[in-house]
Amino acid sequence: MDDDAGFRQFVTARWPALVQSAYLITVDRGIAEDCVQEALTRVHRRWHRLGDGNPEPYVRKAVVNAALSWRRKRRIREVPLEEAPFPVAAEPMRPGLLEVDEELVVALRSLPPQMRAAVVLRYLEDRSEAETAHLMGCSPGTVKSASSRGVARLRAALAEISLPPSPDSPRSESPATRRFSEGAW
Repeated sequence: MDDDAGFRQFVTARWPALVQSAYLITVDRGIAEDCVQEALTRVHRRWHRLGDGNPEPYVRKAVVNAALSWRRKRRIREVPLEEAPFPVAAEPMRPGLLEVDEELVVALRSLPPQMRAAVVLRYLEDRSEAETAHLMGCSPGTVKSASSRGVARLRAALAEISLPPSPDSPRSESPATRRFSEGAW
């Protein structure tokens, strides 16, 4: 299989999971897709050097870096258009790594980017401290403290957001939201 075909196959198979990860870090679907696209563009240039091994860790690190640094690049590259064609409706987010409800996304938005990335990678993607540290480019101690503080802030934010369900409308929440609000992490 040639390099381009292998790259296309990898992108086709991993795109939803990569976008889901970037979305949980940036909490914006459009920005998440841009980050994944930017990361894949950079990876494509080096694809032949990755060999036939497992490119997933390298690509995942590139996506995390792009998701964490999108704010710096956005100011330079984005130019508002006076008249733009009507936007095409984006396809809905497919359930990927987990079902994420709106309350959790709102709570994630309250965290700083590094803390949000630590929580997402560590708990929502179930990665080890060492792997999370490698992906974020920091020490395991930084991951531990950012994760601990992030989970505490998420619990507080979810407690503020969550209202007791009324008897007329049963509330459904994702397993992730339930675990954060109940203190399972």
